[in-house]
Amino acid sequence: MGRSRRTLDRRALRADNEAAERRKDDEEVDETDEEEEGDEEEGDEEEAEASADDEEAAEGDEDEDEEAPKPKKAKAKKKAPAKPKVTKTRTRTAKVVRMKVVWGVFSNSHQLVQEFDYPEKKAAEELAAKLTGDKKSGHPFFLQPVKKPIDK
Repeated sequence: MGRSRRTLDRRALRADNEAAERRKDDEEVDETDEEEEGDEEEGDEEEAEASADDEEAAEGDEDEDEEAPKPKKAKAKKKAPAKPKVTKTRTRTAKVVRMKVVWGVFSNSHQLVQEFDYPEKKAAEELAAKLTGDKKSGHPFFLQPVKKPIDK
C-alpha cells in the first residue's frame, strides 16, 4: 500500500514561523543591548547619538513589521490579441454511395450464412427453414434485409 502525504496544518506552520521570528527579534535585541553597554563607557555624547539611532531603527522596524504599501504601478493598456485570420475552408460534400438491399440468412449468433438478391426472398426463406430443421445444427436461422453498396 502506498504512503500518503500528511496534510500540513497551516496554523501550526504559522505558529512555528512566528516563534522563529520572535527568536530572531530577541537575538537582535540582545546584540543591541551589548552595543549599548559598550557605548556607556565611551561617553554621554555617543549615548545621545545611539539613542537617536535606536529610535530611528525602532521606527524603521515598525515599518518593516507592517507591510509597506506597495506603490501602484501604472497599468499599461494591454492590446487585445490580434484576431487570427479566418480562412474560409471549402467543405466538400460527401460522395453519395448508392446502396442495394439483399436478403441475408443469419445463424443464431448473428453470423451471415448466405446472401440472396432482393427478388429471391423465397429461396432465402427455404434455406433458413432447411437449416433450422436440420438436426445437426439444431439452432434457428433467420432472414434479415442487409444494405450493401452497389458495385460499379
